[in-house]
Amino acid sequence: MPNLQEDFALAVRATDAADKISLAGFSSRSFGVSRKADNSEVTEIDRATEQAVVKVLTAERPDYSIYGEEFGVSGPADAEYQWVIDPIDGTTNFVRGVPVWATLIALVHNGVPVLSVVSAPAMGFRWWASTDSGAFFSNAGRDATRIYVSKTQTITESHVSTTPNAGWQAIGGIPKLVQLQTDALRARGFGDFWQHMLVAQGAIDIAVDVIGLAPYDNAAIYPIVQEAGGTITNRFGVADWRADSSVSSNGILHSETIARLQ
Repeated sequence: MPNLQEDFALAVRATDAADKISLAGFSSRSFGVSRKADNSEVTEIDRATEQAVVKVLTAERPDYSIYGEEFGVSGPADAEYQWVIDPIDGTTNFVRGVPVWATLIALVHNGVPVLSVVSAPAMGFRWWASTDSGAFFSNAGRDATRIYVSKTQTITESHVSTTPNAGWQAIGGIPKLVQLQTDALRARGFGDFWQHMLVAQGAIDIAVDVIGLAPYDNAAIYPIVQEAGGTITNRFGVADWRADSSVSSNGILHSETIARLQ
C-alpha cells in the first residue's frame, strides 16, 4: 500500500528538479517559443521541465502512470495512481517575463486528487496539500505556514479575481463576470493558478478561471483549496478537476457565485 507521506516527499523532490530548470530558463530569456495545435504557447523549457519531473517520479514509482501537458499519458494503463503534471502553468507570463507561473504536480488516486504541490519559483512561493493533512504555504524557503480560506460573508465585502476570455464570451458570460466584479468590494485578475492559491490563503475570496481549462490545470489546485477549507468546482457547481472551468471560493460565497454565473 503506497504511503502518502512518501509520495508527497517524492513530489517535492520532483518539484525541486523542475524549479532548477524552469527558473534558469526564465532568468536567461534565451528560449524559443512555438504554438501548439490549440494556438497556446510552448517553449523548450516547458518540455525540459516536464521531462525532469517525469524522470524523478518514474524512477521511484514505475507502477504509477503519468499525465503531463506536454507528453501526454504514459506508464501502466491500469494504474491505480496517476501523477498529473503541468510543467509551466502560465506559459504566456513566462514568455513575457512576468514571474506569475508555476509547476503543478498532483497525485490522483482512483480519479481523486489526493496530494499536490504548486511551485512558483520566480516569486519564491510554494503551496502544497494532501488529504486530511491541511494546506500550506512557504515564501522563499521560510517555514511552512498552514493556510485557510477567508470568512468573508457577502459578495459586497469580497475580493474577487476573474479571468474573462473567449470561452466566457461564447456563452454570453462576460456581463455576468462584470456584474460580479462590480458588486464585489475589489476586483482583480490574478489569473491561472495564483488566483486559486490566493483563495486558499484567504487573501481573496472568489476566483473565476477561464473556460477552456485542461485537467492538468486543475488537478493540483483542488487539494490545496479543499484542505484550506474552501470550495472548488466547475462553473456549474460540480467538483470535477477534469472540467474545462474552475471556480474557487471560501465556501461561504460559493453557491451565490455559481448562481450568478448561470
